[in-house]
Amino acid sequence: MGGATGVYIGGTWEVKVRSESDVRIKLSGQPPRVNCLVIPLRHRRDQNRWKTGKGVGFQERPVPLSYRLLDGQDTLPPVVFLHGMFSNKNIFQAEAEALAQKTGRKVLTVDARNHGESPHNPDCSYEAMSSDLQDILLKLGLTPCVLIGHSMGGKTAMAFALQKPELVERLVSVDVSPLVLTGIPKVFKIVPVMNSINLLGNLSDSQAFEVIDEYLKLFIKDASIRQYLFNSLVRVNGKYVWKVNAENLWQQQQQLLDPPPTQGVYHGPTLFLTDIDSPYIPLSHHHKIKLLFPKAQFQAIPDAGHIIHIKKPQEFMNSILSFLS
Repeated sequence: MGGATGVYIGGTWEVKVRSESDVRIKLSGQPPRVNCLVIPLRHRRDQNRWKTGKGVGFQERPVPLSYRLLDGQDTLPPVVFLHGMFSNKNIFQAEAEALAQKTGRKVLTVDARNHGESPHNPDCSYEAMSSDLQDILLKLGLTPCVLIGHSMGGKTAMAFALQKPELVERLVSVDVSPLVLTGIPKVFKIVPVMNSINLLGNLSDSQAFEVIDEYLKLFIKDASIRQYLFNSLVRVNGKYVWKVNAENLWQQQQQLLDPPPTQGVYHGPTLFLTDIDSPYIPLSHHHKIKLLFPKAQFQAIPDAGHIIHIKKPQEFMNSILSFLS
């Protein structure tokens, strides 16, 4: 079996990984010796577990989403953050608190179905996630609102704005187009890597995260993506688990990769925030995007990557504040 060794030196762990396919990590020194194991598991795609046809085998009722609401003035449209795939509402916690403080608005963050603390459901369609969003916004009395969605959350936000434009005061899509995308990174290759991690032992959170980060580096070179994934890693009963229904997302990946439904036109102010070289909002899409969102603006932040709010947090906040003003 290939592996890695780690030695505790001056309050830090030095970890060296020797194999991509099968990794055993042995930590020794002070504090007392701890053994932990990271073993890639074969990821099974059981195509018969759920029927994938639209409307077949899926629940049609909205899922009650887990949320966090920061209070603010009733006279200003509230801001709603929608996270991307494999993440949860905590990814926007700092931005939500900053916006609430600087603008005086109510700010809502939610966990999408199959993410965070929201219930799991086999239907991963953007129609279903838009229905979830409408349900919680109406229950909390948060319409019309400002929708800010990243990647998967951006697709949900755009679908919702096109279907229910009267409920959306303005819209921000963070690095995602409403049109069919080609040549984008194969994001679902992350799922088998996530499922391969089985960390055993009494490590502190910082030690465990460092060990897992060394392993993830073998497959995910971008540090901002690894940081993004760590947002969903939690310790439950002495074991580290991902707060995301990765198995179902894997099985329904085509629904998530497909563009959102684009019936209708949204005439409200709209910002498409992206990286200069992003494959997720190519220049070739701008004209057709303007047909769906006539007031669309496009703003590119250099070297921001796909996860702009992690890689360029200050520029991200400045763009949002400027758009709101």
